[in-house]
Amino acid sequence: MNSQRHTTLTWTLITLIVFLLAACSSSPKPARTTPKPVPPAPTVETAKPKVDKPAQAVEETARQAREDQEAAQAAAAKDEATDKDAAALLEDAFTAYEEALAAIERQDMERALIKLDEAYGLLLKMSVPADSPLLQEKMDLRLLIAQRIQKISLSRTTLASSVNGSIPLIENQWVAREIKSFQTVERKAFEESYKRSGQYRDMILQELRREHLPEQLAWIPLIESAFRPRALSRARALGMWQFIRSTGYRYGLKQDKYVDERMDPVKATRAAIQYMIELHDMFGDWTTAIAAYNCGEAQVQRVIRAQKVDYFDSFWDIFANLPFETARHVPRFIATLLIVSDPRKYGFDLPTPDPPVQSDSIQVNAAVKLATLSQNLGLDAALLVSLNSELRHDSTPNYAYDLRVPAGYGEKCLACIATLPQYIPPDVVTDRHTVRSGDTLGAIANRYRTSVNALKRLNGLNSNIIRPGQVLRVPSRGGVESPAAAAPPAAKPGETVTHIVKNGESLFQIAKSYKTTVEKIKAANGLSSDILAVGQKLVIEAGKSS
Repeated sequence: MNSQRHTTLTWTLITLIVFLLAACSSSPKPARTTPKPVPPAPTVETAKPKVDKPAQAVEETARQAREDQEAAQAAAAKDEATDKDAAALLEDAFTAYEEALAAIERQDMERALIKLDEAYGLLLKMSVPADSPLLQEKMDLRLLIAQRIQKISLSRTTLASSVNGSIPLIENQWVAREIKSFQTVERKAFEESYKRSGQYRDMILQELRREHLPEQLAWIPLIESAFRPRALSRARALGMWQFIRSTGYRYGLKQDKYVDERMDPVKATRAAIQYMIELHDMFGDWTTAIAAYNCGEAQVQRVIRAQKVDYFDSFWDIFANLPFETARHVPRFIATLLIVSDPRKYGFDLPTPDPPVQSDSIQVNAAVKLATLSQNLGLDAALLVSLNSELRHDSTPNYAYDLRVPAGYGEKCLACIATLPQYIPPDVVTDRHTVRSGDTLGAIANRYRTSVNALKRLNGLNSNIIRPGQVLRVPSRGGVESPAAAAPPAAKPGETVTHIVKNGESLFQIAKSYKTTVEKIKAANGLSSDILAVGQKLVIEAGKSS
């Protein structure tokens, strides 16, 4: 019994041990399904972006750059195609404009307007980028077309009458006052100006007709300058048409040491006409344009802008607000037109106008004093000066110049000029003087061997009043250095010396003072012309005394 019970207990223990062993051997299997090994996986996945992010950014940048480049190439191709189309349209527009000019030359204004409209229509079809070089050409041609259309329109409205035309001759109290002045205190000056006008009016009328402008404008110089080519105003306006320096430059009038084309009647007339055309285009009527010619377009525009009522912009609307001289200018012009159109009505017996001087033109390549040339030709010195009033020193310049001479004197002048010595015009050499207490213009003039008037002219002074501390320009040698003969050389006959050229000296003067010839000096120094520079050194062999 006991042995049987023992055996049963033994097998029970064995079964229990086997079960426990089986449980132990199978216990790791659930661990494989547990989430413990999962954390490394996210670590691997988060590491990958850290490695790939820069590469992706570079690839994205490169892709964007390729897209931008392709877009730029496409835009450039489009612009090039646009420019090609615009260039073709611009070329066609220029062709139409040139055809319009040819029609104007033939006086076929209808055809000219058709071609101008065609040219403008072609410009409207042009699509030009803001940075295209064609844009400026388009704008320039548009302006040219507009100007031509305005001129054609103007020519159709201003040729109605050679007396009145498009300038209204209003005889109001202001005009009557100027007529009274011409009839009394200014009578002699008016008649002299009228007589002098004959020298230039044919030329002025020819230029006005070429531009289809009112012929009454030919009388503007009578009130501007009394038809004097060298008239100089207090405002430094110069010439028959009274150009200030800046406006002269603006309209192509040359101004240098030798020449001031503001004093040339022909060239100044052409410049004045172009200026008046622009003023008429700007203001729309001749009376306002003439006022602007006198005081400048900016002054008139300021007065117009100051008007309380915008459309009160005609000359008589702004008359009272203009500068005094300008306010008188237009009434004086209208008074002149009324008197010359009917002298008897206003009590005038006008003299016969002077005839224009017939002249020829020759090209001169040397500086020659007109007085010397006139003397050698047996002419009145004033004649050559009047024909060449633009010459500042009454001498030709040291460069090629077209000199006007009396008709029939061309060959004689050329032959005479070849024998004359070169003329060197005077130079104004200035120093500076600071005014001290007790200084007067008279004392300063005496100190610098000049005159009070010369000092006032040099400094633009209207009176003799000066103040301490004021800086004045003063002539260093009496105002003007005249070409003087060289000082007697301290050289014996046959001795070779070095001469330093001084201001005002010429080869002829130097050769004379050294008792030698111009040709010998030029040969010894390798000179190809007679032109000298101040400070230039010349090797000279002194000649024998005669």
